[in-house]
Amino acid sequence: MNENLFDKVWNAHAVRQLPNGQTQLFVGLHLIHEVTSPQAFAMLEESNLTVRHPELTVATCDHIVPTDSQRRPFSDALAETMMARLEQNVKKHGIRFFGPESGRQGIVHVIGPELGFTQPGMVICCGDSHTSTHGAFGGIAFGIGTTQVRDVLATQTIAVTKPKVRQIQVDGKLAQGVYAKDVILAIIRKLGVNGGIGYAYEYAGSTVSAMSMEARMSICNMSIEAGARCGYVNPDETTVNYLRGRLFAPPSDAFQEAVVFWKTMASPADADFDDRVSLDASSLEPMVTWGIHPGQSIGISENVPKVFELAESEQSTARQALAHMNLKEGQPIAGTSIDVAFIGSCTNSRISDLREAASVVKGRTVKEGVTALVVPGSQAVAAQAVAQGLDAVFREAGFQWRNAGCSMCLAMNPDQLVGNQVCASSSNRNFIGRQGSPTGRTLLMSPAMVAAAAIEGRVTDVRDYVSEAAVA
Repeated sequence: MNENLFDKVWNAHAVRQLPNGQTQLFVGLHLIHEVTSPQAFAMLEESNLTVRHPELTVATCDHIVPTDSQRRPFSDALAETMMARLEQNVKKHGIRFFGPESGRQGIVHVIGPELGFTQPGMVICCGDSHTSTHGAFGGIAFGIGTTQVRDVLATQTIAVTKPKVRQIQVDGKLAQGVYAKDVILAIIRKLGVNGGIGYAYEYAGSTVSAMSMEARMSICNMSIEAGARCGYVNPDETTVNYLRGRLFAPPSDAFQEAVVFWKTMASPADADFDDRVSLDASSLEPMVTWGIHPGQSIGISENVPKVFELAESEQSTARQALAHMNLKEGQPIAGTSIDVAFIGSCTNSRISDLREAASVVKGRTVKEGVTALVVPGSQAVAAQAVAQGLDAVFREAGFQWRNAGCSMCLAMNPDQLVGNQVCASSSNRNFIGRQGSPTGRTLLMSPAMVAAAAIEGRVTDVRDYVSEAAVA
């Protein structure tokens, strides 16, 4: 068998085969935050256990942290309690913690890569489903439950069933105004939200190879939305160049040796896979979700599907989606009015996302009646954006410029939808109630598309803005 990257990393971290058929894997990097760690630490205390390898665990705060003000104590008593527990636990166990005072706080899946903790060939776990983000660097990264967080803290290992591996070959040049977010939404639309169950996804092809690390992270981030256990991209020179000089990457005298190892982990051209799928990226246009899961998406020029045209297995959910979203079969998605525009989340809150959105916003004004937020993924991203004047561009246009955090991606902090508001969002999930209101409605799209929607007050084709900029 010609091993692919997944096989190589899995085998390198396998401690033993367990009687139930699972593999006990050594975890090279364990990321924790304030929401899923307090219970895990409590379980350690109950069993009189300590953290086995505190040097391999990294903590931050993101889910419950307010983005308008990080002044303590937080106004939400539960949020303050979770934050205080995290601070107590990391101090007690000697775990590295990046809190608001560190200048490096942010969404766990943003700070891991930007600080250089995330590296090729690793097994990475976190009590958060979007841990698949880190697979962009050529490793196995997946979310785990609270009990498993306890297991990793106590043993630095985890018991997992090995999935099959599907290679998704994406080829062709992306058109202006089409981004990584559109690619992953197109993949999920094609394969379905359950299509990846039992699989790890390898993203390959000329389109992926040409992407920046931040774009690759956006794709891997939403692997879980396709039902996959994780997703990854093979490490290459783009990976190496991103990691070089990062604070916790290998130091200069050991970096080249690490690079040699990283490149040996990549899938060879003749690697074996359990399944292969291809996608023509050159035919893609900006994508928008119309329903209540990420697989219910269409191109900006398309109409909301008619239920009878869908597979029978999809029709019931489609009817539910149309009723919730207050959309009609066959209507254009373009022109759908919005009330809120949110640029942020672990999917799309990095500096390149903010640059693309700012290029659309510059010199324009948010539509009257629209609430628009920009939430950088980390304090470092915020500092970069300020240094480049992006915050001023957004503020002048009428956006609220916030502190780092998960914000409106999920209803665990004050940034939430109210009533039946419609939100153009660069986040990863459009589930009912995900953004706080049980009647709120979420349309997923790229940050640039969110920016255009904020200016127009409705879903619009960002390619019109991009072409204007090109002419200018």
